[in-house]
Amino acid sequence: MIKQMTAKRTIVVVGKESVGKTQLIASLTGCIAYSANFRGATVSCEFYEDRNFRFIDTPGILRDSDRLTTKLAVNAIAEEAQVLLVINGTHMDDDLSDMLPLVMNKKGCIVVTYWDKISARESISKKIKEIEHELGVPIIPVDARSLRVSQKELLRQAFSEAKEFIANDLKTKIDWTVEPSRNIFDVPFLGGALSLVFLFVPAWLAVTQANRFADAMHDNVGGAFKPLLDIVNQWPSPLKDILGQDYGFIAMFPFLILYALPTVIVFSVILAVYKASGFIDRLTVALHPLMRHFGLTGRDLVRVIMGFGCNVPAVISSRSCSSCTRGACVSAISFGSACSYQLPATIAVFAAAQMEYLTIPYLVILAVTTLIYLRLTVPAESRQAINKLMIVGRDFLQWPNFKTIWREAWGVVQQFFIMAFPIFLMICIFASLLQWVGFLDFLTVLLAPIMSIFNLPADASLSVILGSIRKDGIAIGLLDGNLNSLKVSLDTPVQVITVVYLAGVLLPCLVTLITVAKEMTMKFALRMLGRQVFAALFFAFVIAWGGRILSELL
Repeated sequence: MIKQMTAKRTIVVVGKESVGKTQLIASLTGCIAYSANFRGATVSCEFYEDRNFRFIDTPGILRDSDRLTTKLAVNAIAEEAQVLLVINGTHMDDDLSDMLPLVMNKKGCIVVTYWDKISARESISKKIKEIEHELGVPIIPVDARSLRVSQKELLRQAFSEAKEFIANDLKTKIDWTVEPSRNIFDVPFLGGALSLVFLFVPAWLAVTQANRFADAMHDNVGGAFKPLLDIVNQWPSPLKDILGQDYGFIAMFPFLILYALPTVIVFSVILAVYKASGFIDRLTVALHPLMRHFGLTGRDLVRVIMGFGCNVPAVISSRSCSSCTRGACVSAISFGSACSYQLPATIAVFAAAQMEYLTIPYLVILAVTTLIYLRLTVPAESRQAINKLMIVGRDFLQWPNFKTIWREAWGVVQQFFIMAFPIFLMICIFASLLQWVGFLDFLTVLLAPIMSIFNLPADASLSVILGSIRKDGIAIGLLDGNLNSLKVSLDTPVQVITVVYLAGVLLPCLVTLITVAKEMTMKFALRMLGRQVFAALFFAFVIAWGGRILSELL
């Protein structure tokens, strides 16, 4: 929810993706942002406040179609609000040509970032003065990562003495671009392949190492809570069911933190380093030709990979997605991002079945079906080649700033505790109440006959039900009390893959679904839910019977 409006002057910050808007405002205010939708619209923005000003950091323009969304946001501001237009100093002519029509007749100023990359500053400074005269607004060159006190004063003075943009077509041109040196990521095909490696290898290491840490701490943490759990389990129902038993809050609390938080922290740091170094933009451009066919950009794929840590921060981070790809990105996270609860539960099932080798085939199947799902469901506009990327093709690589990494990573972890953890608590209570009233047993019996459609035994239905509520339910429904063998008769590798796929993909976990409804709209969440159920049932059927036929032929 947006904080109470004050008498502070409002500054709406607009610019292309990767021009340094967020770094600029964070350096200027020294504050951490809070997020909200802008004036009731679906445009989600970051809000910063200091003593005198309130900054609204709009999503960066990544694709050509995003300019319409930004235009709507700018037009929605009050008359007394101002615009801060941020442009890239290495490609000033392009940025001014693309962005000036969005701020025409608004009051504000322009900040030129990446000024530290400009060598012939004197000649360019003269042209900037000419452009200032044409536009009627001040232009302030800065290095957003190290904003000087004098530059902060110039900015605040410009905000206090706001002038109106009086032109959107310039006669004066800088006629200057600065390109970083080419490297291996610019080589066609090879650059895309390397980008995939740099995305997936850190993600895989994050998941495996964080889960290895969680496994090592499992018995110690569980033992520490056991005395309290034994006491709670002596209480009358429904208290012992809500707090203890199998799904109660006290029973699940240590593992809510133990299996999710380390993965979220590692993922957030990796992505913060990639973003602060400019490496994420190299990946975006290298992967875009491939991902465009599925309605995503390379940067959207980064968020999908982030979902393997926790779906909630990944969905939240989609706020800065392109306006025409955010829906596809959120759908991909919901469908194909096996979170830090789902993936360990899946691996545990494979281990109990003595089929650890199924992990890689399962992930390949998950990736392929997710891409097919996207191809069939995303709007055509998201896949069109004319809806081009508007970021600089080869951003400068630089050593990441520690403060930037801290701000980015802490923002993700903070969102995990603010948004995800309370929902986890609600899910614990919800699941325990369903167990207490016998509804889980009822659903298990009701769905048991349907399992034969997927060549699965009837008692596999419990894992599908529990996995739809929370993703570690996959293991709870399939493993025995010692977690080292299956309690469901699954005789073939195809059956094992089918049941974990169906339980993992049929429905997004309730935490993810609630987050999507809050971040997008309830209508979008329900529509996404319907599509996902239908697709998961179809793919599970194909996996079950196609796999059986293939195994018989072999």
